[in-house]
Amino acid sequence: MAGRATLLRGGLVIDGTGADPQRRDLVLADGAVADGVIVDRVADATIIDVTGRLVLPGFVDIHTHSDLTLLSAPDAPSRVRQGITTEVIGNCGLGTFPVGRAVASAIGPDRAGIRAAVSYLDLDPAIAWDWEDLGGYREELIRRRPAVNVAALVGHLPLHAGVCGFDNLPPTDHQLRRMQELLAGELAAGAVGLSTGLVYPPLTTVGEQELTMLAEVVRDHDALFAWHVRDYADDLVSSVQLALRVARRTGCRTQISHLNAVGRRNWPAIGPVLAEIDAARVDGVEVGIDLYPYLYGNAPLAQLLPDWAQQGPVERWRPLLAERDVRRRIADHWRDPAVGWDEITISRIAAADDCTLIGHSVAASAADLRTDPVTLALDLLTDHGTGVLMVAGGRSTEVMNRVLGHPGCVIASDGLSLDPHGPTGTGSPHPRSYGCFARYLADVISTDPPPSDLSDAVARCTSRPAARVGLNRGRLLTGAAADVVVIDPARLADRASFSEPQQFPAGIEHVLVGGVPVVRDGQPTGARPGVMLSATTYP
Repeated sequence: MAGRATLLRGGLVIDGTGADPQRRDLVLADGAVADGVIVDRVADATIIDVTGRLVLPGFVDIHTHSDLTLLSAPDAPSRVRQGITTEVIGNCGLGTFPVGRAVASAIGPDRAGIRAAVSYLDLDPAIAWDWEDLGGYREELIRRRPAVNVAALVGHLPLHAGVCGFDNLPPTDHQLRRMQELLAGELAAGAVGLSTGLVYPPLTTVGEQELTMLAEVVRDHDALFAWHVRDYADDLVSSVQLALRVARRTGCRTQISHLNAVGRRNWPAIGPVLAEIDAARVDGVEVGIDLYPYLYGNAPLAQLLPDWAQQGPVERWRPLLAERDVRRRIADHWRDPAVGWDEITISRIAAADDCTLIGHSVAASAADLRTDPVTLALDLLTDHGTGVLMVAGGRSTEVMNRVLGHPGCVIASDGLSLDPHGPTGTGSPHPRSYGCFARYLADVISTDPPPSDLSDAVARCTSRPAARVGLNRGRLLTGAAADVVVIDPARLADRASFSEPQQFPAGIEHVLVGGVPVVRDGQPTGARPGVMLSATTYP
């Protein structure tokens, strides 16, 4: 046997499969989980006493937006210090490829236009975005040597905008075929699926035909189609029905991302939505859901604008928001919102020197400035376009717990890899980027009496999300990848809050990626052993 083995001695191993916990030693060798007897043949094995600790597979975060932040902060402290060892990027349609010559469209925007459209991901302007496809992105990521493993979805936004432009016109037959060809090429190159985000222009007006034709390509490659559906508020039911129709029609493996019902008046809709999902699953449709354990979401403030106010590239519609008639029409659109301005907090303003609004609700800041919330919101959007991020409430604990407990639900942060001491540490990020998995498991562990389904909770963080994407990760079985997290259950706690979001969890003691420690005794080691993953047959 080559290489040095690691023996994790005396812990309670929860292997990620849903099986009962077992108190046993775990041996890691050559980047994989090894047969326990092999350690007897290794004189220089590293022995770590994990008595009284939980030994789990590294967490697989099926829904993240670290596409660009991982290049800026490859140490990934907000990821590894909460036990995440694998990230799936490219979600909500907001990917970073294909672009440029890879698309070769006469009407599509240049790379700068795509970058402006996905500014939600773009926290470090020093990152030179010079790749064109998954292959180029992979080369750049490997050059940066990330601490975590990464799998990538193809973003529908660059795919559609690159071929069809930003003008919300129906695609021609030629354009539809071109999108299919580009998607097939990226999936063949190792992308694990496609994501769409039907709230992000120009995807807001994409029709069912385009979604179906792309889903057919995803199905043919046995990949995943992840949906940020068109609306999670007043039109939640019809938005989920669209995703389910496409899934039924094509047989495509489908994921409904961060499922929730937003706005008090919409909370009752979660029952019918889950019933429709259950009916599809009973009929053999492969559909899953995911969610984070927080009552606030995070998105660009521009997401609140009506479709007609976001026609074309950002730099075309942004100046129009200063016009009086446009503002009056938008104010009418916002007259009866599902989420009030007192529940919407500004979390980041890109390239802004004045940070006084960050961390405060739009309503409170408007009162301080002696203006009204609509005017303040439109001023921010006029000045900064898609560079303004918000944290928005309108969620219910009952709805959240109902979704989290659904048999098809896995845990996903919807967060980013961030470093509080670098360029990605600006603003007031959603605390889920730092504490999602610790928060979820700490809530499970602290339940009195302790739940009998801790193994099920661990599977929702490990093997089940991995299986959804087709990754051979998330299980501590012989021969599996040595991605491991060791937790002190007595100390496990999410310490990140909305007032102090850049806080690391307590109780995450050791994290190993491919058998290499990236966190030791609660502190990062600086090791960066992550690899780029492709979909594999999940045994």
